[in-house]
Amino acid sequence: AVDESELLTVPDGWKEPAFTREDNPKGLLEESSFATLFPKYREAYLKECWPLVQKALGEHYVNAALDLIEGSMTVTTTKKTFDPYAIIRARDLIKLLARSVPFEQVFRILQDDVACDIIKIGSLVRKRETFIKRRARLLGPKGSTLKALELLTNCYIMVQGNTVSALGPFSGLKEVRKVVLDTMKNIHPIYNIKTLMIKRELAKDPELRTQSWERFLPKFKRKNLKKRKEPKKKNTKKEYTPFPPPQPESQIDKELASGEYFLKERQKKRKKMEEIKAKQADALKRRQEERNKAFIPPKEKPVVKTKKASTEKKIDIEAIKEKVKNAKKKKLGALPEEEVKLKMAADEKKKKKK
Repeated sequence: AVDESELLTVPDGWKEPAFTREDNPKGLLEESSFATLFPKYREAYLKECWPLVQKALGEHYVNAALDLIEGSMTVTTTKKTFDPYAIIRARDLIKLLARSVPFEQVFRILQDDVACDIIKIGSLVRKRETFIKRRARLLGPKGSTLKALELLTNCYIMVQGNTVSALGPFSGLKEVRKVVLDTMKNIHPIYNIKTLMIKRELAKDPELRTQSWERFLPKFKRKNLKKRKEPKKKNTKKEYTPFPPPQPESQIDKELASGEYFLKERQKKRKKMEEIKAKQADALKRRQEERNKAFIPPKEKPVVKTKKASTEKKIDIEAIKEKVKNAKKKKLGALPEEEVKLKMAADEKKKKKK
């Protein structure tokens, strides 16, 4: 008896044998071809790397042609082609080249354990501004979110325009597609990255391979922290009344109420002219008042009288007299007596030293 869990698991280091000419010695019966268009800005790069593309496809006996006039790339099988899946890989190769993926990464698609996925994200969001914000969220600050996703899934990811191109193993491509679609549905990629990190650690434990991982994985709930903004203008519903609103008065009803309806044509014209003249007079009066405003002098501020210096403080006459006496004793430009004596003493000491 063999345990079922052992049958389901793939042994470590096992690899599917490569498809060789011995598996299909007679080759293909029909010629297959695929073509794809590329944008104008990719023309210069494709010209440079096209010899490398032809060399890589030549190893699998697939021809490649670049048409710069039409702006297209074509791949076709030959009589020597023995691998029927080679043309599908060649088709994916030219598709990825058209989506701005560099050749250093593209040639990996020709390997057996590598596949590609082109995810269209342009039609998932209605507003263009929202789409740009969510696409930037997928990239992260300085491309850090995208780099983390690449390391966890072992895939090369390229975000270009309205598509996301991924290149790597099948299991990684599945995770990349999930993360990209969730990001476009307004679910932050950090939640999926956390889940992938936990799964990576759980996969190392051989005991947990056959068990469910739901208890270990985090469960994130949506929280609407922002309250809904209330509109500035609130439309309040009026109370329901079974009676309809009164009918608005017509022009004839108004004339009947004022008595104008019974006037003659001359009187009506005269009344209109009087109303016009009255309006003109009011307008003229208003204009004249506005003109006269320029001639009205502005109100001057009241002059504040400066208070005279208070003579309450008594002047010390004796102190002033002493100052005057001391000033008279001193000669203008001469040094005081004490300084002169000190100078004389200093000069005598210098002479003695000599």
